[in-house]
Amino acid sequence: MRIRTGASTAVMTGAGLCTALALLLTGCSASGSDGGSNGGKAKNGDTAPLAGRASVPKRPVPRGDGSAVPADFNGDGHRDLVLNDLVKAPDAIQGDDAGIGIVYGSDSPRGVDPAVRQTLSPAANGAATDGVLPAAFDAAATCDLDGDGFADLIVSTDPPYDGLGRPPVPLQLLFGGPDGITGKAVVLKIPAKARYGNEWPDHPVCGDFDGDDKPDLAVSASAGQVSYLRGPFSRAGAPRAAAEPVPGGGPVLYPPTGKADTDGDGYDDLVHATRTHEPGKAAKGKLLLGGPRGPGEAGGTYTFKAVGLPAAPKLPGASGGTTTDLLESADFTGDKGPDVMTRTHQGEEKDLIALYPSGKDGKAAERPVITFSTSIFLK
Repeated sequence: MRIRTGASTAVMTGAGLCTALALLLTGCSASGSDGGSNGGKAKNGDTAPLAGRASVPKRPVPRGDGSAVPADFNGDGHRDLVLNDLVKAPDAIQGDDAGIGIVYGSDSPRGVDPAVRQTLSPAANGAATDGVLPAAFDAAATCDLDGDGFADLIVSTDPPYDGLGRPPVPLQLLFGGPDGITGKAVVLKIPAKARYGNEWPDHPVCGDFDGDDKPDLAVSASAGQVSYLRGPFSRAGAPRAAAEPVPGGGPVLYPPTGKADTDGDGYDDLVHATRTHEPGKAAKGKLLLGGPRGPGEAGGTYTFKAVGLPAAPKLPGASGGTTTDLLESADFTGDKGPDVMTRTHQGEEKDLIALYPSGKDGKAAERPVITFSTSIFLK
């Protein structure tokens, strides 16, 4: 199972200008359309991107009515950001997994509002297996599993296992709702007849593979088999139906980038590969085409195209080299174009999230519309 690491120093670019001393002591306020000067009652998206985590007061998640927007956990029509790698405090570098961070979307041109955020942790949100809470808690996929208009989160964990026989299912489900993700996770129920071998079920992929307009889930099994679970799913984590494992799927599963239905036949498709690949890098896999009975027909080679990244922003407080990773290429700003979300980091205490809006030429803009550090999640 994956154990995450992160990095920290909180910096956010803002509309107003403050001296560094003022930022450290009081934070910095903005004015005008970028600052949300509406009598102190900021609506979602009006929070100015400021410097320092103390300058980003936390606000409640706005209630939504449900939407069809991907990764919209509170159903307000705006895509939310899921962060697996969170920085750690200096005295917690050797500590437990920092958890999963959610930054909720907004109607602001900046796309996401760092003031509207929450942390999901194994202790607060994980489900126990044989009385033991997971130590690892890694966001693996998002989709509306129960079809209620609120996106749900699939989390990969590390349940206890003595190495004998078939391991327990490590995937857990957190359900969205009008107030976002709340409550405890439930363990994904994979019927015995849908499992194969003794490898850990992993690499969950969402899609409507049988074309019935209901969310399905594909999960890797042993020897290239795929556990195909038909949705919708119950709040107890059970699929509506499941059949025998699907052969010929490969050990690693991915959704196609862009259109899930690659051949336009009305059924979402699945990509499988022999090894994992880095997001945003060019790679090849093979298609497993959807159909009335779900995924199963070989569809030939699939190419993951490279995503060009803008020049990395300066990471405050960093000395030496830094690394910039693609987090997502998706529409966060509501303009129907693919924005680019990156994370620049060094060690486990310094990072910077940057959102670059889509450009007219299909490339991301050169300057981010918002930057912030995941240190805003530190308590």
